Amino acid sequence: MAKLFVMGAGWGTALAVMFNRYGHRVSLWTPFEEELEDIRRHGEHRRLLPGVPVPPSIRLTSDLQEAGEAEIVLMAVPSFAVRESAAKLQGILRDGTLVVNAGKGLEKGTYKRFTQVIAEELPGARVVALSGPSHAEEVGRGVPTTIVSASADLDAAERVQELLMNETFRIYANTDVVGVELGGAMKNVIALAAGVCDGLDIGDNAKAAMMTRGLTEIARLGVAMGAHSETFAGLSGMGDLIVTCSSLHSRNRRAGILIGQGKSPQEAVKLVGTVEGYYASLAGWELSQKLGVEMPITAQCYRICYENQRPEAAIGELMKRPRRHEIEAPWIGKS
Repeated sequence: MAKLFVMGAGWGTALAVMFNRYGHRVSLWTPFEEELEDIRRHGEHRRLLPGVPVPPSIRLTSDLQEAGEAEIVLMAVPSFAVRESAAKLQGILRDGTLVVNAGKGLEKGTYKRFTQVIAEELPGARVVALSGPSHAEEVGRGVPTTIVSASADLDAAERVQELLMNETFRIYANTDVVGVELGGAMKNVIALAAGVCDGLDIGDNAKAAMMTRGLTEIARLGVAMGAHSETFAGLSGMGDLIVTCSSLHSRNRRAGILIGQGKSPQEAVKLVGTVEGYYASLAGWELSQKLGVEMPITAQCYRICYENQRPEAAIGELMKRPRRHEIEAPWIGKS
């Protein structure tokens, strides 16, 4: 069993509970003492993970120095806090410590993947991405979940797989860290679009098309950035897209529903909370412009979120696009 230090008490709480259940020694860190005290008092994270007991065997702490004793540091912090959180670990971690990022997104402004960000701040760490279809509400309850451990360092990815896989949490290893991280970030944009379809009540056909063509444009961008197209047909691509577009656990889908029903994107984000697809639509649109990659759904999501495009008009623009063939090189294995 491993000694784990989990950073972030949202998604991190679910991971901490699940890994504690299978015998790991787990510390759960958040800088907010009031958050820790609330968990201690009520035995659960009432705001972010209600109904999932947090056992007293999990150490609750606001002391980052304890990370220095861990074999694995699991980062499950919001996207805006990844670089700051990694920087705080400088001088604390031993060289060779496994730092596993469990968040999904791209850094604002630079659009770097989170493993890149962490590696810049912690050059002595072995950095791994953990991604795939994994709602916190289900992981915390012990619902069977299957995800991907990805790193250019195959030994590091397989070490995470060896230590953390259990009866309810199956892990596949993958060296295509670009594809795994990009799939996890960009599926949030398509989930936002799928939610808009639900909010507009335009039917299952439109939503299925949005998901399918959305996956194609994610793969198109990924290949342009050096990913393998096959990755997007796997857990961190198709798998994560399906769960995020179809479940009401998904904040991106819920925000999209509100937008389709007439709320402004800013109102929807305020009502739902963190909506990574809102920010990822900007990142995806700017990357597509920089790399010359056609991403029509992402472009319409960007216009809805940042240029006051009406959802009905966005659907119309997508339907009126010029004719084209369905099969294209990135989707048949050229990578």
